[in-house]
Amino acid sequence: MSAKPIVAIVGRPNVGKSTLFNRLLGQRKAIVEDVAGVTRDRLYDVCSWAGHDFIIIDTGGIRFDDGDVFTSEIKMQAELAIEEADVIVFVVSTPEGVTHEDAQVANLLRRSGKPVVLAANKVDNFAKNVDYYEFYQLGLGEPIPFSGIHGYNTNDLCDAIVERFPSYQPEEEEEDAIKIAIVGRPNVGKSSLVNALLGKQRVIVSDVAGTTRDSIDTPFTYEGRKYILIDTAGVRKKSRIKEATEKYSVIRTLRSIERCDVAIIMLNADEGIIEQDKRVAGYVHEQGKANVIVMNKWDLVEKDGKTMNKFDKDIRKELKFLSYSPTLYISALTGQRIFKVLDMVDFIAEQYYRRIQTADLNRVVTEAAMLNPLPGAGKKKGKIFYATQVSTAPPTFVLFVNDPALIHFSYIRYIENTLRTNFGFEGCPIRILTRARNEKEFS
Repeated sequence: MSAKPIVAIVGRPNVGKSTLFNRLLGQRKAIVEDVAGVTRDRLYDVCSWAGHDFIIIDTGGIRFDDGDVFTSEIKMQAELAIEEADVIVFVVSTPEGVTHEDAQVANLLRRSGKPVVLAANKVDNFAKNVDYYEFYQLGLGEPIPFSGIHGYNTNDLCDAIVERFPSYQPEEEEEDAIKIAIVGRPNVGKSSLVNALLGKQRVIVSDVAGTTRDSIDTPFTYEGRKYILIDTAGVRKKSRIKEATEKYSVIRTLRSIERCDVAIIMLNADEGIIEQDKRVAGYVHEQGKANVIVMNKWDLVEKDGKTMNKFDKDIRKELKFLSYSPTLYISALTGQRIFKVLDMVDFIAEQYYRRIQTADLNRVVTEAAMLNPLPGAGKKKGKIFYATQVSTAPPTFVLFVNDPALIHFSYIRYIENTLRTNFGFEGCPIRILTRARNEKEFS
């Protein structure tokens, strides 16, 4: 499956980029405030339009002066978004017209060679003859007028975005090879682990160019087992923009996660878990990817008999949503336990693609419902008629019930825990859906 296209929203400060971001998502994900420069961190989420899923990136306002301590950093974030994006939405402000900063941003975008949608914001009354045509002089094609606040004409804007998506060729990858993404914030040791895995004599590296756009995948074999390290060029090479802070790794991380079977979520034992670790781990979980939590730089930690247990408790506290994920403690620098990572990847991948027989599944679900009946009485009581596994990667199950509204999320969690107890699925997110069925169908 091809990775989702990436759309970057860029422009000078205070033109309505975050408002558009929220409008496209249908929710207030970014902080919107009428103060220039309020968006200092790039935000991202997944949108859907006309049958196309894509990742949308909100960037800080691009400025070309040195009047603010954040100016150069925000500009670098935006430049990276431009470099990695498939389509760029350039937002300008119609009431203000073309400014000198707009012209500078336009020059930056033309040099990128990327498809650009020129979005003229703050057209709040289409009944009036609003002059947005002056934006033609930016040399980026026809401006599309819209209102981020009121939502006017955003349909046309979305159509223009989707029309510019690239067409990807099907990926030619070995079907029996496990695709691994090593993800995490900068300086946790991703490249050290890649080099350690590929540098040992027991590992055979095949000299095959990557099959995906703007990345290089590295197929390799270890003890007869085939793997593909995804986007290793992205984690090993020095970017044109120095990755001085954790923010700059987001887009490449998203691309790697999109395409993997198993994600290795790397943490730094010497620094502990920080907010960016949670964001990366959260995206792995939300995308339904199998994963293992790997605590690197274990050689730098002073230890006693309780150290590993303490770290495990901290991980479970900070990454509660990954309660199903196994943990490993390694040192990529010294080679400590690095090949246990591949053993764990093998085990988790097997769980990720595991399919449960329908008879076994229904036996377990029926027993669970008998041990812990759904609350309520009479017609107001929930009832599970039947269960089936509809897909793998991630394992996905459907419960046919009398009324999905009567099945509380806490009971879904109970069923999930029951499935894990009986069938494993270690390192795998489980998705459980409910569907309404008439009781007569099962009588």
